[in-house]
Amino acid sequence: MAGSLQDQLLKIGAVDKKKAKKSQHQKRKEVTKTRKAIKSGEKFEPQALTQEMQQSKRDKQQRDLDLNKQRDADRGKKALIADVRQIVQQHTVDIPKDADVSYNFEHNNKIKKLFITSEQQKQLILGQLAIVVSGESHALIPDKIAEKIESRLPDIVIRSQEEHDSDEDDPYADYQIPDDLMW
Repeated sequence: MAGSLQDQLLKIGAVDKKKAKKSQHQKRKEVTKTRKAIKSGEKFEPQALTQEMQQSKRDKQQRDLDLNKQRDADRGKKALIADVRQIVQQHTVDIPKDADVSYNFEHNNKIKKLFITSEQQKQLILGQLAIVVSGESHALIPDKIAEKIESRLPDIVIRSQEEHDSDEDDPYADYQIPDDLMW
């Protein structure tokens, strides 16, 4: 067997000339760094450098994985919102323009007003309809559809039969506010 391992690998075609030159160049650089470090009195440990490089590579891979998980979560959330928006558009109960009954409800600790018909008001009180908040608009949808939406995004569905926890010190706890109260 004549020649070095590198020559043998080149002959059988396992390594090309570029890779061989690159590995020789790396070896020369490492030898030069070692000599300079020895002359200056420092300790030069090539293994420490490779360990640092491996650690930085692992850190980069972990950051990339975390970023990919975050992107996937964002895409999933956007897809979920789009699905819910489509369901709401398909199943919205039309409110006539001449609706004269104002229905007040709470959303994000604010009182909102929606003009509906008296029949729709009865259905809301009985729990047959629910209110869905999509952006700045509000829509009425059937209760079964509201359950599907509520399982996906519970924050956007408003029901009239929600039970609120009452304070023990509340002096008006015995007085319930009727659902059909007009302000």
